[in-house]
Amino acid sequence: MSRIVVIGGTGYAGAHIVREAVSRGHEVVSISRSAPQTPIEGARYVQGSVLDLASLGDVFDEADAVISALSPRGDMQDAVLGALKSLIEKLSGTATRLGVVGGAGGSLVAPGGPRLFDTGFPDEYKHEAQVGIDSLELLQSTDEGLDWFFVHPAEVFGPWAEESAPAAIAMAATCSCGPKTAARRSRAPISPSP
Repeated sequence: MSRIVVIGGTGYAGAHIVREAVSRGHEVVSISRSAPQTPIEGARYVQGSVLDLASLGDVFDEADAVISALSPRGDMQDAVLGALKSLIEKLSGTATRLGVVGGAGGSLVAPGGPRLFDTGFPDEYKHEAQVGIDSLELLQSTDEGLDWFFVHPAEVFGPWAEESAPAAIAMAATCSCGPKTAARRSRAPISPSP
């Protein structure tokens, strides 16, 4: 199985990714600044900050994938893009895939646009959405030495959505990817989970 490192692994999206990856038998390392309130059995937890990659030591060594599930809120409000730039520099030219969980705001509402962000998006979420849009643009500007993918979660995504939205709406998401991932996807179809 794969070795997956999840940055922000105790947050909403990150904890879900950790749980699912562990349930599929992957070796999972969760990085966060705080210890999990409810640790997921089978995951390894590392406390540290993505803002200081050197302090994390060899945690990224031999990772098949690194998933960034950082949220631009609180003291990370203006730090997520800098952290992503550091991850890109660290992983570019390696075999490790970089996955980024962004926001729904960058999703196209129809083929060819416009983006959800451009259609009356709520002001209180615009900064967070803009960081997601900027993160995708940053990934799209990288050279082919980085294997990456970007997930746009559903418009209704978060702990508040679990009880208020139908499962089909809460689980809808779109994905963008770099040239390496696109080439891989064109060669082999994605198999459904067991």
